[in-house]
Amino acid sequence: MRRTLMPYVPHGDDTVKQMLGEVGVGAVDDLFEPLPDELLRVDFDLPQPLTEPALVRHMEALADANRTDRNSFLGAGCYDHFVPAAVRHLVGQSQFYTAYTPYQPEVSQGTLAVIFEFQTYVAALAGMEVANASMYDGATAAAEAALMCLRLRKERPQAVLAPNLHPEYRRVVETYLANIPGVEAVTLPCCAPYGRGGTVDLNRLTGSLGDAACFIMQYPNFFGLVETKLADIAEICHREGAVLVVAVAEPMALAALSPPGKFGADVVVGEGQSFGITPSFGGPGVGFFATRREFVRQMPGRLVGKTTDAEGKPGYVLTLQTREQHIRREKATSNICTNHALAATTFTIYLSVVGRTGLAALARRNVQNCAYAQYQTTELAAYKMVFEEPAFNEFVLRCPRAAEEVRAACLKKGVDPGLPLGRFYPEYDDCLLVTVTETKTKEDIDRLCEVLASV
Repeated sequence: MRRTLMPYVPHGDDTVKQMLGEVGVGAVDDLFEPLPDELLRVDFDLPQPLTEPALVRHMEALADANRTDRNSFLGAGCYDHFVPAAVRHLVGQSQFYTAYTPYQPEVSQGTLAVIFEFQTYVAALAGMEVANASMYDGATAAAEAALMCLRLRKERPQAVLAPNLHPEYRRVVETYLANIPGVEAVTLPCCAPYGRGGTVDLNRLTGSLGDAACFIMQYPNFFGLVETKLADIAEICHREGAVLVVAVAEPMALAALSPPGKFGADVVVGEGQSFGITPSFGGPGVGFFATRREFVRQMPGRLVGKTTDAEGKPGYVLTLQTREQHIRREKATSNICTNHALAATTFTIYLSVVGRTGLAALARRNVQNCAYAQYQTTELAAYKMVFEEPAFNEFVLRCPRAAEEVRAACLKKGVDPGLPLGRFYPEYDDCLLVTVTETKTKEDIDRLCEVLASV
């Protein structure tokens, strides 16, 4: 498969030859040598072009397949929470909606002020001293935390992961570390199949961190369970010389639970999608990253600081930008350089509109709805609760047969009962992760139970 120079790439033959020489190959084709032939010789078999009316009908048919009227109990890191109209209205203002990354602070004071407030909210929720404003999502924030800890503990080549850390977070961390010589991500053995086995096993954790730069866990964990022994986990990590990283995929829980920083967490990362950002078929997210002040020089991404100008007026600046865009690449802590300011603005406006007491009330409603759903589903003869530990707004339900089959049958009746766990945990092939937020009514939950009973 031969390639010619693309007409849109402004490089002549001499320039291309020089570039190829720099990377040590003789031809452009050599760059694709590692790829298998089946990927290089794909016949896409594209249909003939459509007229505009036919194309519109085709796209409408595709869009119609994205049904949003199901009674859905999916969660697992992407949550359906109510977004007040005021949030949508304010975020839609052009000064927010069209703002670009604030390279020039003197003309970006509004954007920087909002980002500073975002950092303030994150630090308060996490119980940490400092937070940044430049993460893609929760998974990459966890990976950046692993990289930071490996810089802090250079003599320790491992990042140890909890088995109940979100599986997709674990995969992203493993991918980030896969090609770093001498470094590895290690996942502890999975928890016991049923009973009181859904949280971190302190016995397994003890003695497992001798080579670990960090231990990364989730709070609440992937099964929706609250890690009630977080202080004991922190004590084990610090005794064995590892940094404790706590990932939060459902930040709404932080309005009901004590922040991880209170229990000794060193780094708190997570996903802020729950605060004002609709699931939208999987994105965008808004990652956050908070840590202790002593680690701030190794924190990735950008940090907005507040100061005063010569006239004593408040001003905002980008500070501690230890990224490859701003300093010599070999000294950069990270190449993460997203402008997620619109998502961070949404997060900030949502928390400002809802307020401290409103957020706590929403968190309580999540807990109450989850408890009602747990009770009602386990009243069904064929279904059992898997774990006994307290949950926030999602729980694992054992089904009478394969969870994928149960879900398929429920979908035909207009209900999505949750996420089948077999794709991530084969030992839980008959289990669903059921999520119940404040958007669910008693009637919604009763309908879920009715459909589960019928299938």
